[in-house]
Amino acid sequence: MRRRKRSLHWIDWLILAVLAGFFAVIWFRISGTLNYKWQWDRIPNYILRWDEEDGRWVANLLLQGLITTIRISIYASILALILGTILGIARCSTNLAIRMLARTYLEFLRNIPPVVVIFIFYFFLSEQIVAAFDIERWARGIARSENPEMWEFFFGDMRRFPSMISGVLVLALFESAFVGEIVRAGIQSIPRGQREAARAIGMGWGDEMRFVVLPQALRKVIPPMSNQFISLVKDSSIISLISVQELTYKTVELVSSTRMIFEAWLTTAALYFLLCFGLSLLFRRLEGERR
Repeated sequence: MRRRKRSLHWIDWLILAVLAGFFAVIWFRISGTLNYKWQWDRIPNYILRWDEEDGRWVANLLLQGLITTIRISIYASILALILGTILGIARCSTNLAIRMLARTYLEFLRNIPPVVVIFIFYFFLSEQIVAAFDIERWARGIARSENPEMWEFFFGDMRRFPSMISGVLVLALFESAFVGEIVRAGIQSIPRGQREAARAIGMGWGDEMRFVVLPQALRKVIPPMSNQFISLVKDSSIISLISVQELTYKTVELVSSTRMIFEAWLTTAALYFLLCFGLSLLFRRLEGERR
């Protein structure tokens, strides 16, 4: 603690004072100039509420949205990791056609605004998949069944399952482009001598990738992959535009019904921060143990 106190220079205290003054001015401007009435006491009720019928606390709008965001982020990250690994391997293929197709996909997604990509994938791909496999009818059948608890634990309200699947698909397809570049960089970071040695002992391309290249590459890409997963959590807010009821969508609902603009968005920002900061600490600890 002494070292930390000594490391703080007078300019650090000045910066902290300026920041505190900046936020104080914003606070008073909102309360005074805009004549805004703060209602922080109502926010906890929109995180958890007391259900009189069941006699227990249940998740309300903001917590429901946070849980949906966590679900979507987990499923989309798994799918993005699978697709991105395939794309990264394809980018390093000896076949020119495969390599060019993978590069076209990656460059297309990485150089177009995320909102445009989300709408393209939603209307031209995910909706078609949901309709082709009749996912909506299947999900409604489960929602009407006697024991939907297990499905609801993993996927939430099954009546909204099709929109959740659409969100997972579009988010995974978008993020897979960045994962693919990370995997490609990891593969190309392996010294060429190891690959030549693998070929010298008679390994084919598949065995070379499976036993020599990928195990080393995947260890190297864990730090950037962790950062990409945190970015995916933040990017999940974009899919609120296609009516996926995650945290941002629920916040918009809360603001439109209560007019608690600043309280709702500041609480949402805090929830995103806690989730992403917690993940960064977890990944940092895992990287430390791996070393």
